[in-house]
Amino acid sequence: MIGFDYGTSNCAVGVMQDKSPQLLSLGEHGRYIASTLYAPSRDVIVNWLHKQLPSAEQAAFQRLRAQQLQKGQGALRELVLDGCPTELSFGQQALDDYLQEPDEGYYIKSPKSFLGATGLLPQQIALFEDIVAAMMSNVKTLTEAQLGRSVSQTVIGRPINFQGLRGDESNRQAIEILTKAAKRVGFKEVEFQFEPVAAGFEYEASLTQETRVLVVDIGGGTTDCSMLLMGPKQASSLDRSADLLSHSGERVGGNDFDIAFALKGMMPSFGLYSLLKSGKPIPANSFWQAMSINNIQNQTDFYSGANTRLLEQLIREGEQPELLTRLLTVQKRRLSYRVVNAAEQSKIALTDTTEQRVDLSDIEQELSINLDRDGFAKACYRELSAITALMTDAVVQAGCEPDVVFVTGGTAKSPVLNAFLRQQFSDTPIVIGDHFGSVTAGLTRWASQIYG
Repeated sequence: MIGFDYGTSNCAVGVMQDKSPQLLSLGEHGRYIASTLYAPSRDVIVNWLHKQLPSAEQAAFQRLRAQQLQKGQGALRELVLDGCPTELSFGQQALDDYLQEPDEGYYIKSPKSFLGATGLLPQQIALFEDIVAAMMSNVKTLTEAQLGRSVSQTVIGRPINFQGLRGDESNRQAIEILTKAAKRVGFKEVEFQFEPVAAGFEYEASLTQETRVLVVDIGGGTTDCSMLLMGPKQASSLDRSADLLSHSGERVGGNDFDIAFALKGMMPSFGLYSLLKSGKPIPANSFWQAMSINNIQNQTDFYSGANTRLLEQLIREGEQPELLTRLLTVQKRRLSYRVVNAAEQSKIALTDTTEQRVDLSDIEQELSINLDRDGFAKACYRELSAITALMTDAVVQAGCEPDVVFVTGGTAKSPVLNAFLRQQFSDTPIVIGDHFGSVTAGLTRWASQIYG
């Protein structure tokens, strides 16, 4: 049995050893593998997955995906004729492969962000099932190699809401995709636990008395808050429904901080806020679409032929055409992920330093941008305010104040976030947990309880 954090930013796996959860090393990736996938062609994902499936699943999958598999075979033949690789890559290797040739192949980051999206067509849902299954298959293989045995039971973390709109329907769709993918790759028993509750379980192990804990889990795609009654007595119970006093969640997380930072911190160097020769401001829509890597429709619109023509027109009519030419380069070379990744890496670097210089010479010779903590705080004010609102909502729902606020998730490392939260909750102790491992550890504890 394992606890499986299939996260928006990273995936991690935990097992119980000597009555304590331990995060496994997943081969060369270490304890955390980035939630990214790269395929030389989108059409070959289904063929790669078919080869990895347990033999008992292959025949049924072949019938279900017959048309896609046939199309993939054609794509594979073309790749072989062109001397291109045919395998998928994951984690950091996926990002490296994408950055090497960003206008080739198929790269996806944080597919979890899309699972609850409204308006997905059946073929899109099938593609996401296959992407998630491929990533889960890779993690399961790495896990079993590390343990030296097969695993068939798992508890997977889930946000309170996958999407802000049409919550129940979006949640049902996302859970169905995750369940099908997990069972397809060989997990026979699959359960889910709310991520903030799981993070709270790990903090609970340190408590010696009953405590009201506001757990704030700032993930890559969502932020979830849960007010939980915790303590040694509660920890031994298999039914924790009475201990969950309230919860709130919204689709705002680390990815949104990265996108906001890229948009407001970097896009001015690509023409955002510049003017047309007429004196009117350059329309901002293309800049937003370019950075919205977690929005399928925005990315489709940005990379459309119509937008190419629009950008070329704006270059002709703009006062600073050299800036807009950079945006056209991003569009033609499909570099949205590259720019947002630069913002993400800068966000991480600004944890330990107040300024960061970003090298973008691969977009334009000698191009670089200076970013700093103050700029990050200004760029992400909306996201910071949304997280505070979620915390306040959870407190109001619970009808009581927390004894302590427990914050976890990768973005919790940011000094900007810490300072902002301490301003809003100045009278309540704030504990910063294991930024990445709390959820995985809590899922592992829960797996041990329900399967043990």
